[in-house]
Amino acid sequence: MSKVERVPAAAPAGTVIAALERDGVVIVEDLLDPDLLARFNAELDPVLEAAAPGHDAAFINESVAAFFGERTRHVTGVAGRSRVFASEVLVHPVLLAIADHVLLPACASYLLNVAHVLDRGPGAERQWTHRDEIVWSHLPSPHPEIELSTVIALSEFTAANGATVVAPGSHRWPEGREPSEDELVAAEMAPGSAVVYYGSTVHAGGGNTTADRWRRGMHMSYVAGWLRTEENHYLSVPPDLARGLPRRAQELLGYGAHDALASGGGFLGAHELRDPLDALAAGRL
Repeated sequence: MSKVERVPAAAPAGTVIAALERDGVVIVEDLLDPDLLARFNAELDPVLEAAAPGHDAAFINESVAAFFGERTRHVTGVAGRSRVFASEVLVHPVLLAIADHVLLPACASYLLNVAHVLDRGPGAERQWTHRDEIVWSHLPSPHPEIELSTVIALSEFTAANGATVVAPGSHRWPEGREPSEDELVAAEMAPGSAVVYYGSTVHAGGGNTTADRWRRGMHMSYVAGWLRTEENHYLSVPPDLARGLPRRAQELLGYGAHDALASGGGFLGAHELRDPLDALAAGRL
């Protein structure tokens, strides 16, 4: 039976990275300390309370609606809804240390791809297994790792209530290989812990077979800075809001330029041939 290695968040980053490189997935225990977790959940509570399960044709297409199902409450664009997320979780040093190692070999800087809270209710069916990086289907294969994903447990994750299921080692599988049931492992973990995996690792949101327990978690991922992100952060975090965030958060939200001149490339996302962060700081944006 496969398993997912567990590493304390306080361990050296190299320990987490070694497990990730070997298995394509690792559980980082106690990533969010109790105070940070409580403050983050407190900001999310009223937003989730107002979010009805299902989709009611609210998604971009029917396939996305079917993927998430009828029994999940959603909070998207979390960086624009939670100051705690934008200023503390998004820029968490453990996550950024892993992202530096995984993504910087393929880019000059990386971005937040998506920050999405999914509260999976009783009766939520398991998603179909997938690799997150499939959204960039036009990228030739093979290619370097372009995405680092995580699901952070904001409540207890169990096999019964819909914990993410992952296939350790699947980042090395050939394209099109599907996992058998005994190759899938439920990432059971306590609130504040996170399962971290490559965009090339096969996984799925688990089914919730309980009668009355909701499973609150947040999917977030970082991607190479030359890719278009799944969420449009300029709309969910407009300049007036972004201006008050830490500079590192502004960079991750795409307000900085991707400057690859030092490695023989060019620049992307400039404003008047300058880094937009300078204009944002000066109030010109």
